Amino acid sequence: MHKPFVSPRGKNPEIQRRRIMKMPVRLKPFFLIIALFLISSTFFPLSHGQDAKDDQPSDGAMSLLKERLDEAGSGNASFVLAKKETYRKDPLDNFNFYTGGWNIASVHYLASVAFSSAPFAIIAIAWFVLFGLFLFCACICCCCCRRNKPYGYSRLAYALSLIFLVLFTIAAIVGCVIMYIGEGRFQGSVNGATKYIVNQGISVVNNLINVYNYLSSAKNIALNQQFLPPDLVSQIDKVNSLINATGNLPHVTSAHITDSVLVFLNPVNMALITITVFLLLLAFLGFLFSILGMQACVYLFVVIGWIIITLTFILCGIFLVFHNIVADTCVAMDEWVQNPMADSAMKELLPCWDRGFGQNVLNASRSVTTSVDGLLNEYIVLVANNDTLPPETVPLYHNQSGPLVPVLCNPYTTQQGCGEGEVALSDAAEEWKKYVCEVSAAGICTTIGRLTPDMYNQMTSAVNVSYGLHNYGHFLAGIVDCTVLRDTFNDISQNHCPGLRKYSEWVYIGLVTATGSVMLSLILWVLYARERRHRKYTKRINKGYDESPLVGGRKL
Repeated sequence: MHKPFVSPRGKNPEIQRRRIMKMPVRLKPFFLIIALFLISSTFFPLSHGQDAKDDQPSDGAMSLLKERLDEAGSGNASFVLAKKETYRKDPLDNFNFYTGGWNIASVHYLASVAFSSAPFAIIAIAWFVLFGLFLFCACICCCCCRRNKPYGYSRLAYALSLIFLVLFTIAAIVGCVIMYIGEGRFQGSVNGATKYIVNQGISVVNNLINVYNYLSSAKNIALNQQFLPPDLVSQIDKVNSLINATGNLPHVTSAHITDSVLVFLNPVNMALITITVFLLLLAFLGFLFSILGMQACVYLFVVIGWIIITLTFILCGIFLVFHNIVADTCVAMDEWVQNPMADSAMKELLPCWDRGFGQNVLNASRSVTTSVDGLLNEYIVLVANNDTLPPETVPLYHNQSGPLVPVLCNPYTTQQGCGEGEVALSDAAEEWKKYVCEVSAAGICTTIGRLTPDMYNQMTSAVNVSYGLHNYGHFLAGIVDCTVLRDTFNDISQNHCPGLRKYSEWVYIGLVTATGSVMLSLILWVLYARERRHRKYTKRINKGYDESPLVGGRKL
């Protein structure tokens, strides 16, 4: 005769079975709190601040245009960039709303952007404290309290915990994949944008160096002992001193921007990659250990996950700050392109000189070109093309003969090409070569020609300076009216900002999805491990009861 099966707690299996089947499924309030945290995180704004006039209807682009027209009409050349997008609470100003617009150098702007990540900081603290208390209480209960009542088991709870564990594990893996792909593409977009800015800064510096060199060379021009007027030389010195003082600023500024971005972005990218790997391993191994019933490993991963999730929520806040700065900057660039001469914070990225300074450079460039052309034409008319000079006027007389040398046409007044007997700056050196004669030891032409080789070299050097300054006049005009900077920002806004916004949003969504999914998976590990343990124990009880059908009951 078989002995009746007795559970480890000394309870009759029939009573144990009945209690198990009647035990209700209870939801833990702590799980509901965590779920609310996850849901609330999906409502955090990605890049924009609150509307400054929530109680008033907005007309979109028309209201923005009207605001700018009002500012222009009132004579106020200054306007706030990205005013609507940067309307956030400023913790440094008693939590009043920040209204200064985009200004990367303002501590109030940076503080307001940083404060946009406060919800994630609150969630991180709440998660760390509440789940830490939960783990502490669970440890106290397991170590100090003996369970006198039987285990409860519910097929519904077991099935739901397994289903949701699978779903959240898949969601965590998908979130990690999105975050990893988005991070790589976002890094590429940032590198492309910063490289473009640096190249533009280098291009501006190189052009300024060339202008500086041409102006310096102009001071040394001498045609048959004729030099530039002293007042023009003095003007060149003043302009060169200004260029020398500020000419390297675009390169330095653009390089500083790149260094600042990379100093902040590289650690964030490294943290993102590290967190992605940890979340992926945590989700997969935690799921595997839960399915295999390895309780010790599950509990260890719960503690590890508790810490990693806290750090990940903090990283979510940091990346949200970076995303907001990128989005604000793109909006500010787009608005500044429409009004580049207004006084705004955008000029700190790449300097756009004031009209007075730029006009001085333009005037000096045009004056030098005009004066050099005047010296060249004066020599051509009075000396090279003059057949009436007596032989005793050497070196003015050098036996010049043959066709007349064409003079330079004015590049600032000629709209449809040069007239008869004139030559353009770009063709002058090649054209004048046809009028060079061979000379004797005394410098007298021995063949037909009107220019000696030495004089031709002087004229070529002078015309090259004039031609170079004339060519860079368009660049200098672009500096004056901010065309260079406007084109740079317009290109960034059109070609780089869409990718920056898109892929930073990918990273943000992937990070929040992976973090929330792993957080809920972590809770489900504990729940599923509990249900699996109870299910295993219940089966063992039922198996013992089935093998003892003679112990006062009916067979299941």
